[in-house]
Amino acid sequence: MKESEEQIPHLFRCPISLDLFTDPVTLCTGQTYDRPSIEKWLSSGNSTCPVTMQRLHDLSLIPNYTLRHLINQWLNLRHQFDLDPSVVEIKHNLVSQETTFDIKIQSLEKIRSFTHLKPGMNPCLVQLGFFQLLLELIFVNPIELESMKSRDFLKFVEDALFCVTALLPFSELGFLNFLKEESKFESFLILFELGNDSIKMCMCDLVEAISTCEETKELCIQIGKNRKCLQELIHLKTESSLKIILRLCSCSESNPPTLIREGVVQHLVSYIMNNIEKRGRNSLLSEAMSAIDLMLRTESGRECLMEDTNGINAIVRMVFRMCDHEGSESAVDSLMILCQHSLQAREEAICGGVLTQLLLLLQSQCSGSVKTKARMLLKLLRSTRDEATKHGKTM
Repeated sequence: MKESEEQIPHLFRCPISLDLFTDPVTLCTGQTYDRPSIEKWLSSGNSTCPVTMQRLHDLSLIPNYTLRHLINQWLNLRHQFDLDPSVVEIKHNLVSQETTFDIKIQSLEKIRSFTHLKPGMNPCLVQLGFFQLLLELIFVNPIELESMKSRDFLKFVEDALFCVTALLPFSELGFLNFLKEESKFESFLILFELGNDSIKMCMCDLVEAISTCEETKELCIQIGKNRKCLQELIHLKTESSLKIILRLCSCSESNPPTLIREGVVQHLVSYIMNNIEKRGRNSLLSEAMSAIDLMLRTESGRECLMEDTNGINAIVRMVFRMCDHEGSESAVDSLMILCQHSLQAREEAICGGVLTQLLLLLQSQCSGSVKTKARMLLKLLRSTRDEATKHGKTM
């Protein structure tokens, strides 16, 4: 019984009871619990989400039919999978030193077809150890990797990474900490640098998973300090790579200096300028503004932003967005920092129309704290404008 319990994928365990879900339901916070467990929690007088500790504004319990379906598939396939000799043979072929590379590729293609055509099998593959096995096959010794940069090997890595990303939601992410080892991390960087677009996108999925897991926080910091990795992420210019950069900004106070040196400030400014006119709320815009605000706490961050011709303009345009009060607060905070340190920043902000933006913000439904900050900034900028007018300057 104990062995059976240990083999339950963590995605299928209730965060309260740690047992297999029997009736998964989702709260307004997006967290899923087993109905008996969360009902007991709420009936005890609790009004928060057990995992996030957010106060619940809605106590509705929404059945999670997708998770229930996956669990049923897993239960049905588990017995078949354990008895299926072909799966055992595939694993043996991948592990064995005597198996030819062609057979390994064929075996991997079978696993890829499982993950793609029969996703309900993915938890079973994780249970049988394929997640760890595939990672070990991908991130081999750097010396071996140098001698294996053939087209066939890169195809093998691409297929293996595709399988790994499919298995990620069902796997214990703490295992990824093996990448902290010097040789494994070097292999990780080589593949990120030299892989094709498909490999790089899979690597992004892997790094994104690392950046969202508390167990892999040290590895996330290690990645955030690595110049090659940051350059690749910036060069990709995809939404996935941007999400990773934003998480690297926030995961450690030691990461921003490296990120600033590698041009992340300019990258975020460019993203804001390219997306600010799009309608609707864009959470990445808000996060990008928050990351800029964080990096402006350093002198090097302020210098980088002031050197960017669109730097001040990007922040000014983020001051008032009706659908994004969080972004507005970060923009006001950022301008306050810049304007307190630089007359040039004050002059550029005024020329960029920040006074109008601040007045619009004060008339909006934003929080009292944001309005207080906006009034302080408005007072500072008006004194600068009045001083310039007194000396005959136009702003």
